[in-house]
Amino acid sequence: MNRLEQQLALLMELDQLKSVLRRTRVKSAEGRLENSAEHSWHVALMAILMEEHANEPVDIARVVKMLLLHDIVEIDAGDTFVYDAVASLEQEEKELAAAKRMFGMLPTEQGAELMAIWQEFEQGKSADAKFAKALDRIIPMLLNYHNQGQSWLEHGVTKEQALTVNRKIGFGSEALWDKAQQMIEEATEKGWLKA
Repeated sequence: MNRLEQQLALLMELDQLKSVLRRTRVKSAEGRLENSAEHSWHVALMAILMEEHANEPVDIARVVKMLLLHDIVEIDAGDTFVYDAVASLEQEEKELAAAKRMFGMLPTEQGAELMAIWQEFEQGKSADAKFAKALDRIIPMLLNYHNQGQSWLEHGVTKEQALTVNRKIGFGSEALWDKAQQMIEEATEKGWLKA
């Protein structure tokens, strides 16, 4: 198979991401669950808008690549609710296998480059990855907050869980972590998060 055919094959495989449902509901169509493709697009746009709030200088093109690639593994591995600690532990192996399969569909050097970007995001150590992970964590919080705590209420999430799971936002953006803590406090006061 030539390069173009390999790239097109993965592109069509990626269409499946539109069918992977998350736990968060979209604000614009109340009641409908967000899918992972929508999430990836939304958080990539957020990176462009929020670059100035990164703790360190970032390469915004790399951050956007990370955010567009980070959840494609959910085609095979499914989406894991971030507050489900047991499922999150099992998810790592499933996602790595999925990344190997999907990036393996591409021409060798292109697959290796995208796999390295995906792994950099997963490891969360570079400035780009820390910022990307901060955005990935805060955007579902924003949707939950603006949907009156929808998935927090549905799953009985506590204030302490919200603080613990989302604390890493501060590694990439102190400004966004301050905003996240404000939302957590207000959500607790409104009864959307258990005190």
